[in-house]
Amino acid sequence: MIDASYRDAIFSTPLDRVASFSFDEQVVACFPDMVRRSIPGYGQILGMLGVIAERHLRHGAHVYDLGCSLGAVGLALAGRLPADAFELTGVDLSPTMIARARETAVAESPDHRIQFVEGDIRHLDYRPSGMIVLNFTLQFLPPADRDAVIARLFAALEPGGILVLSEKIVAEDEQENAWLVERYHDFKRANGYSDMEISQKRTALENVLVPDTLAAHHERLTQAGFSRVTTWFQYLNFASLVAFKDKAAFKDKATSQEKAAFEDV
Repeated sequence: MIDASYRDAIFSTPLDRVASFSFDEQVVACFPDMVRRSIPGYGQILGMLGVIAERHLRHGAHVYDLGCSLGAVGLALAGRLPADAFELTGVDLSPTMIARARETAVAESPDHRIQFVEGDIRHLDYRPSGMIVLNFTLQFLPPADRDAVIARLFAALEPGGILVLSEKIVAEDEQENAWLVERYHDFKRANGYSDMEISQKRTALENVLVPDTLAAHHERLTQAGFSRVTTWFQYLNFASLVAFKDKAAFKDKATSQEKAAFEDV
């Protein structure tokens, strides 16, 4: 089981050279504290995922948590939905994250069908799914790869399926963006981070976390084929979107037998 008592102190001492940020064992050890103190609204987003799934997920459907880290999405869904309501596959590049996620899922949600695999979401062989979640994951992929990933995820979703995308964003207006960044740093200070920690982590994340504008996310999702995209949450320069794959296109092409089955979902 994950020990959430480890405090994030990775950048609390002066460094001669700040290395690029990576999800290594040091980060894994303090990850729950890091996300709690670094991502505005993280707990609220997790809490709503179960509510969103309860409303939109076909019973028994498969769910992907891409960039799953310690498996918080699976636990959030398991806390809201019965064991037969979904099957979840979490995917992450970090073997340490995957190992800890498995331990936690077994300890906290042993009756739910939750599995974890180590892999690159750009090259995964996706199975049909009713819901796909990317919680602060796309921002770590090279910008040139993002369109193709979203297109593949659209193809993997069942008709009527949803994609939830949470990301750090950058405002299009320079002055607005500067204000949001300043208030985000205030948020981190209020959560116990020093100016040195904030500065050193910002340096470590340069060219590792490259945010898009909210408009760019909407455009990418629309171009991939999603019929509706809604920004349902924003706190400073962090946002979460839900994108819907239309049922109508399926119904237009489906046989009468398939339509009858689809209406029962």
